Amino acid sequence: ESAVYYGDHSHLAFLWWLNDWPLIWEYADIDLQCLGSSAMEPSRKFFVGGNWKMNGKKQNLGELISTLNAAKVPADTEVVCAPPTAYIDFARQKLDPKIAVAAQNCYKVTNEDFTGEISPGMIKDCRATWVVLGHSERRHVFGESDEPIGQKVAHALAEGLRVIACIGEKLDEREPGITEKVVFEQTKVIVDNVKDWSKVILAYKPVWAIGTGKTATPQQAQEVQEKLRGWLKSNVSEAVAQSTPIIYGGSVTGATCKELAGQPDVDGFLVGGASLKPKFVDIINAKQ
Repeated sequence: ESAVYYGDHSHLAFLWWLNDWPLIWEYADIDLQCLGSSAMEPSRKFFVGGNWKMNGKKQNLGELISTLNAAKVPADTEVVCAPPTAYIDFARQKLDPKIAVAAQNCYKVTNEDFTGEISPGMIKDCRATWVVLGHSERRHVFGESDEPIGQKVAHALAEGLRVIACIGEKLDEREPGITEKVVFEQTKVIVDNVKDWSKVILAYKPVWAIGTGKTATPQQAQEVQEKLRGWLKSNVSEAVAQSTPIIYGGSVTGATCKELAGQPDVDGFLVGGASLKPKFVDIINAKQ
């Protein structure tokens, strides 16, 4: 008769007492199989980031913060808000500790004569712990290319910040079918600058689905993020592919978040405009 796994190891001691070696080996083999399968299960925490961009002043941001502080945040969900640089310290003072704070950008050196820039050390001095890097607006409005984004990622991690690294294709890259080429090239530069993947979130932001009138379906988001996870498995390691959260940032709303959150490779969201509204709480609870 086949052995049955009881979830502990008391059965092995009993069989040892009976001196029943065939069953001892059968149970031990099942124990190892169960241990191996559980070790391979992904342990990715659901992650929701709110990017406030260049919006708000202390009064209305304070009202938003009060709403977020009163909200229930599930134990298995991590929430981070990225206020404008001028309000990082204000946000950290006012937000409940259950919500982390991020900067929206940083520079690639500790300190120097770079007018208008902010360093990871300054961000940490305001008690923020995250930074968003490679956002599509930084890439396409301010002309940041892959190389300096990679340098920023490396420096931010070296200085002790955690990084939300953004990637994604434009409409003129989506339509000719080069999404994978673009996304993989952007990811490669990030990969080359990461040593500790426990401090990195990848955010897939299809630029073509943000403010263009076009929308990405949950299936389209899943398709790209599944391929991206496969690329990580082939080019970094299976462990990194399984443990690294890949979140989605294509115009997520309270109406679309639940179906998106149900996709197996969508581990959360990076939310823009919707993170400035009370309905952001619904997005935080998308997995519930």
